[in-house]
Amino acid sequence: MKSVVAILRTSPATVLQDYTRLFELAGGPKALERSATTILKDNISWHYPFPSANTTPWQLEGTIQALRGHGFDDLVCVQNKTEVTNAFLGEDLNRYRPIFTRYNVPVRFNFLEQDMTWSVYRPKAKMLALHKIYGDAIRIPDYFLGKNIVHLPTAKCHIYTTTTGAMKNAFGGLLNHKRHQTHTFIHETLVDLLAIQREIHPGIFALMDGTTAGNGPGPRVMQPVRKNVILASSDQVAIDALSARIMGFNPMDIKYIRLAHERGLGTGRTEEIEVVGDVDAADENWHFHVGRSFHLFVAWVTWFGPTRFLQRAFTRPPLLYLGNAYSTFYHDFAHWRFRERHIYERWLRESDWGTLFDSYPSR
Repeated sequence: MKSVVAILRTSPATVLQDYTRLFELAGGPKALERSATTILKDNISWHYPFPSANTTPWQLEGTIQALRGHGFDDLVCVQNKTEVTNAFLGEDLNRYRPIFTRYNVPVRFNFLEQDMTWSVYRPKAKMLALHKIYGDAIRIPDYFLGKNIVHLPTAKCHIYTTTTGAMKNAFGGLLNHKRHQTHTFIHETLVDLLAIQREIHPGIFALMDGTTAGNGPGPRVMQPVRKNVILASSDQVAIDALSARIMGFNPMDIKYIRLAHERGLGTGRTEEIEVVGDVDAADENWHFHVGRSFHLFVAWVTWFGPTRFLQRAFTRPPLLYLGNAYSTFYHDFAHWRFRERHIYERWLRESDWGTLFDSYPSR
């Protein structure tokens, strides 16, 4: 049976209804277990509301409406943080909080002890990378066990993985301690995480927003490009593969997609995927490219180059604090203050997607 990926062209006037149609076309009602709680795993790559970097408010609201309309009433959002991203600020600046309030969706934070605990999990599948970092002590949140998960990524590039989507969205939710040490094996790590998800979740689904897509280094510093498409699938590999092809990349040249395909975790060859909806949109080529940045050079020194043997020192105090301070300065001070904030403000003024974003209350 072929994997199905739904793709639709959309507009600010119809996007909420289009998300419900997308959910239906991609088989969402059958992909999820009705008796289970459903986790909404949004994506906050940057707490600042840079277009294409984070789950959009209409993506979140449209998904909630689609799920509730099909009887999935027990919803909860799970947030994570990184060393350089503030989850509380992110859900505020990206206009999520009023949506959670309006639809009565509780929010849990995987880094707060009162919200969930982390316990050792021993995967049944053979791991490609996680055992190298964690040994026999791979820890995941107990709260995730037995619950559906719906990922809400955006279509954008990433300096480590070329593209980032549904598979990468599991990274922040399932890994915490030593997470950054997996970057040397980031492609293998994403495959391991998908294997674990297939063991612990009765249903997995993804709805990807490409209304404004991200071209460039990513996942924060990018050039937002209006593309007016949304995608969905229960096959995390297939949706990432199709979105990668649309962005202009050969999916099977991207290691995490190829490895997942070879291990039978999904379909990475787009010619083997059944595309439904606005099928012609799947033939677009956006000619995206990751490009280069100084941040990529720093990552090469730490994770991928000949000096990567020093990464344990780089990811422990005090060097860890220096690295975090550098990243905060690079993104939040230098780029946001002098470049990305102005792009965001121009998007608010000149794009009808920006107008839609601004129509969501900030508090």
